Amino acid sequence: MTIVYDAREQDGAAKRVKPVKAKKPTVKTPDFEVPEYTPGLAKEMAPLYARVSKVIPSVEWPFFAPYIYEINRLKKQKNAVILAHNYMTPEIFHGVADIAGDSLQLAIEATKVEEQVIVQCGVHFMAETSKLLNPGKTVIIPDEMAGCSLASSITGADVRAMREAYPGVPVVTYVNTSAEVKAETDICCTSSNALKVVESMNAPRVMCIPDEYLARNIQKQTDVEIITYKGSCEVHERFTPEELREYRENDPGIKIIAHPECPPDVLDEADFSGSTSAMINWVKDNQPSKVMMVTECSMSDNVAVENPNVDFIRPCNLCPHMKRITLPKILASLHTMQDEVTIDPAIAERARLPIERMIALNN
Repeated sequence: MTIVYDAREQDGAAKRVKPVKAKKPTVKTPDFEVPEYTPGLAKEMAPLYARVSKVIPSVEWPFFAPYIYEINRLKKQKNAVILAHNYMTPEIFHGVADIAGDSLQLAIEATKVEEQVIVQCGVHFMAETSKLLNPGKTVIIPDEMAGCSLASSITGADVRAMREAYPGVPVVTYVNTSAEVKAETDICCTSSNALKVVESMNAPRVMCIPDEYLARNIQKQTDVEIITYKGSCEVHERFTPEELREYRENDPGIKIIAHPECPPDVLDEADFSGSTSAMINWVKDNQPSKVMMVTECSMSDNVAVENPNVDFIRPCNLCPHMKRITLPKILASLHTMQDEVTIDPAIAERARLPIERMIALNN
């Protein structure tokens, strides 16, 4: 049985609602010169467009191509590397990213980069993670208002309260959290290694926070009693089992694969469930004729580029926070070196340790 700790039900916190934290936007010059989409530029960019033409309409390419060209030119000049999450749109993921992947892959690769500047194309907690692992480098995020509903659902004070409620119980914290929350934990995890991390604690009870659905789905695979927190991802929690059954009725041959941040009854309807990287590998290995990836819909576009023989049916739940990152904003961030991510040194020192423990366990 999974125990769910709900901060809203605790003394002094009744009916507390924690919205996504909105930060005051930084004033930026919105436009920078980009080359015209001339026949010469079109010819130079043609190989890339041939690769992504299945997921980027031809009418959109003349707008994207000059930005892609200029970003790739400028990042070399600025000694910058671009890290992009799988939920980025295809023009970013395939056009300008130097390193692309899920949260775990980006966390590991962030420790290997030689460039002085890291541009994080993802949400704010990912940029914080890169900064924690690269304290001597400049980490910028093209829009610092790119938050995360899951990360905003919990604070460091909430973790301390849980420790008081369950003394001596190890705390495993999802990497999809702020540095403040990581600083209160023992070790981090991602959806791809959560089970391994939970069982590595060698304890009969473990807190696995803050994603309630990830914890419930991990509970099905272990005898360790899991205490979790009432947090969730606004993209994955919206999927329903009825929706998946309707897709099967309309297309009986479809294969459905789902992310473990979805509710357990959604995973019960899926043919396979796994982390972002596991879902990608399942498609590559199985090459189904039709597949539906129950996750953020840009991921389907990005995986489709690598699997041209697979027909992707897209149940499109967009992450509004990821979609704040655009090509114009990436170009602006390279010009202005904003918004730079900084972390209080006292928090950073403590928050870095659980991430490093996770990476060490994964090696």
